Amino acid sequence: MSGRMNRRQLVVTLGLTCLAPSLTRARDIDAPAPLAPVDPTRIKSIDLDWRDDTRQRAVPVRLYLPTAAAAPAPLLLFSHGIGSSRRGYSYLGGWLASQGIAALHVQHVGSDRELWSGNPLTLIGRLQGAAHEAEARARVRDVRFALDNLLAGEWAERIDAQRIVAAGHSYGANTTLLLAGARVMREGAPLDLHEPRLKAAVVMSAPPFYGEGNPAAILGPVRLPTLHITATEDVIQIPGYHSPASDRVAVFDAMGGPAWLAMFRGGSHSIFTDRAGTGGVALNPQVKAATRELVLAFLSSVLDGRAEALQHWPERWQPILERWQPARG
Repeated sequence: MSGRMNRRQLVVTLGLTCLAPSLTRARDIDAPAPLAPVDPTRIKSIDLDWRDDTRQRAVPVRLYLPTAAAAPAPLLLFSHGIGSSRRGYSYLGGWLASQGIAALHVQHVGSDRELWSGNPLTLIGRLQGAAHEAEARARVRDVRFALDNLLAGEWAERIDAQRIVAAGHSYGANTTLLLAGARVMREGAPLDLHEPRLKAAVVMSAPPFYGEGNPAAILGPVRLPTLHITATEDVIQIPGYHSPASDRVAVFDAMGGPAWLAMFRGGSHSIFTDRAGTGGVALNPQVKAATRELVLAFLSSVLDGRAEALQHWPERWQPILERWQPARG
């Protein structure tokens, strides 16, 4: 993949991101990290194999539900990075459910773990295809379809439809930003990808919208509260492409609405996946623990107006924090 990409590819999405750590370990991307286990009596996980007949596209999901919730639970919609699946990022979705937040993890069949199957010599071509604009748009529609299905199905009464937040890592962070209102122009008009039911967004390791010009013009229209999570070694390095951690900060700087930034010291691009050890054997579980506490504190603040946990979070995790930027905008 050359450094100069076709503008029509929405390489916004920069699908190749999760490849960065190691091609040889790609199949381990969903391996569970060594965190304190979630009490299994407090959550229910359900795999649902949905299909969007209008697009002839499968949309598998995993739903994490809190078992002890007396009232409908808030919902986190999660979009994975390239090469992952609905079973990825369980350290976050499962734990949030144990804390009373439902999580719906959507699998994107055009850019999921099946990319690692097949001839290794054609892997880069498959990844480039997954990063194409058609897949970027399809991923947004996957999330919207999954939300529609959930709110119309048997689990709808367990979900508070007025408290929905989107989240994603890497490619999934770009999917999340498009759902949150990022404005990408095509033939003189913006793509209509905004999901109006969202109240906020969480973006982890977000690549910039490459080839799309002024970042502020694209991200300025996002007026939802957004939480940005990254690390000083959150670097994307693959054949023909390099993206430094400063790109994640540039995305944060371009946001138009209220935005928070947490940058951990060290780490790696894949430290926010379920992979154990990447970014440092000792640091990895610390960053995961800090990340899930931060997401919960953010949700409590933006959905319920309880800001105390978010205000105190940086004090608790200061030893591994490089930068904390509270809300602005």
